[in-house]
Amino acid sequence: MKQIIIHEVGLRDGLQMEKQIVPTEQKIRWIETLIASGVDIIQLGSFVHPTKVPQMADTDALFKYFNEAGHKPKNVVLSGLVLNEKGLERGEACGVEMYCMGVSASETHSQKNSGMSTVEASDRIVAAAKQAVAAGKRVQVSVQSAFGCGFEGYVPMDRVLGIVEKYLKAGLKSISLADTAGHAYPDQVTSLFEAIFKLDPTIRCTCHFHNTYGLGLANCFAAMRVGVECFESAIAGLGGCPFTKVAAGNVCTEDFVHSLQRSGLCNDIDLPKLVGLANEFGRFFHREMPGMVYKTGGVTNPVVSPRTV
Repeated sequence: MKQIIIHEVGLRDGLQMEKQIVPTEQKIRWIETLIASGVDIIQLGSFVHPTKVPQMADTDALFKYFNEAGHKPKNVVLSGLVLNEKGLERGEACGVEMYCMGVSASETHSQKNSGMSTVEASDRIVAAAKQAVAAGKRVQVSVQSAFGCGFEGYVPMDRVLGIVEKYLKAGLKSISLADTAGHAYPDQVTSLFEAIFKLDPTIRCTCHFHNTYGLGLANCFAAMRVGVECFESAIAGLGGCPFTKVAAGNVCTEDFVHSLQRSGLCNDIDLPKLVGLANEFGRFFHREMPGMVYKTGGVTNPVVSPRTV
């Protein structure tokens, strides 16, 4: 029995594609609602150069605000994405408690996303991750484009497993597979995560799926059935990597939580708060969001059970 962990990435992956800059004060109000909803981890932003991703220019300020007395949440972990040593330095300066760092299994995507080859990026990320662990921080490392690449297409499983093995040799066991291009399908998800658990059954696996071709939720449940316990999703289904060929939204948090609650899981998460927030996103951006439940309403499920599967 494993606990289901919801890692909300809407404030980072959800907003990084949006051209309309969200004021810091608005982000703070949205984050406060997410904290109150009961999700486990909230990714406040990424430490990237503001000229490349202007929406993330206030990431340092957000961490500083939520680390102040009276603003720091008690039961929610705040995470931040870093791509290099400079990002780690910024994170250390503003009090990040959990770092997310990744390497792309696609050479083309790696160059577009980080300006480095996969080998160079993995060497630098492993070194930065070990530095953060030594400082007593939580670290999650990921393999991006793990299920396919918008530029290169098929990504061999051996290439993904090679990066995972490099993480394991460095003592890094919190590992995420990211479907950056949205190419994943359930059978592939099952096979790849089963192969990873064969390398080390004590790995704590996370999945991050995009809904480019409509398989996001199906992929989440395929991952859950083989032992994945942490799921990254974005409120309202927003998001997409600006450095992939076809950018599309993430698995929608409120849709995923609703589907879990239909099975009697995650009933301690306040679904109406998430639905209300998705509606706020729609009003703010003046368009219909990709999610479904905020438009249709949820199905009430009277079953109450613990957050395990």
